[in-house]
Amino acid sequence: MQRIRVLVVDDHRIFAESLAAALAAEPDVEVAAAGSTPAALRCLERAAVEGRQFDVVLVDADLGSPGTGGGTAPPGTPDSASVERSSPAGGASTAPGDAQLNGAVGQLSAVVQRDGSPGTAGGRPGATPDGGHAAASGTKPGGIPLVGRVRTDHPAVRTVVLAERDDPRLAASALQAGACGWVAKDCSLSRLLHVIRGVLKDETHLPPALLTGVLKELTASRKHRTESERLVASLTPREREVLRCMVAGLGRKAVAERLFLSPHTVRTHMQNVLGKLGVHSTLAAVALARRAGVGPADLESSAAN
Repeated sequence: MQRIRVLVVDDHRIFAESLAAALAAEPDVEVAAAGSTPAALRCLERAAVEGRQFDVVLVDADLGSPGTGGGTAPPGTPDSASVERSSPAGGASTAPGDAQLNGAVGQLSAVVQRDGSPGTAGGRPGATPDGGHAAASGTKPGGIPLVGRVRTDHPAVRTVVLAERDDPRLAASALQAGACGWVAKDCSLSRLLHVIRGVLKDETHLPPALLTGVLKELTASRKHRTESERLVASLTPREREVLRCMVAGLGRKAVAERLFLSPHTVRTHMQNVLGKLGVHSTLAAVALARRAGVGPADLESSAAN
């Protein structure tokens, strides 16, 4: 019997322990748990090196900042569970009404694919999954950045977001980052198992009540990105180089040294960039650039040269 390896990432220890124990009771499921983004990334790297890569990562939508909740599997949560119990063949049955959602979910997947590969904007690396939307709204990023990291570093691993509330904007950001599903934390275990097994078949799972809102968010996001791309396209090649340096976090002096220009010339380029993009600060310019898919300048190759 082929086993499904699941990594639970949640900084609420009681929830993580309970969920891991419940999943481990399935005869075809192995479970590990991590309490933070760094701990999860270490688990994924270690598993990949050992040739025992995880199949699915369950990520808390409201995952705390790095270091919250500890960095190892909770005590009593086995890395490789083998406890068995009787369960329906093939896992949970299809939830009522799922068949009628296939068309809407297919449309949703098409929108995500047109927007570019998950974790990028317009298919180009370096853009934030939500185009800077979360930062602008003042909400903490939660587990969405981890979803993007998993997709980038471990593309074969599927991610499912566990949420306490239905949030179309956050769900849309999760899908853009590479998530394959969004599940309420108060759903049944059979429903969660159905989603886990479904995403391994390349299915996308969302609560029916979220579909319309998520489609609207993705459509609006695509319009914003198109406008951002148009503005970036108005820049000269040198101004784009300066913008990429700004995205990389370089100051005026560092940009001047990198591009072999005088600080005064760099200042002029930066002012031109802000003017053409229609923004009034470097932070706003960087947010727009990332939304348009502009990645940071490659500082490592520059240092090597």
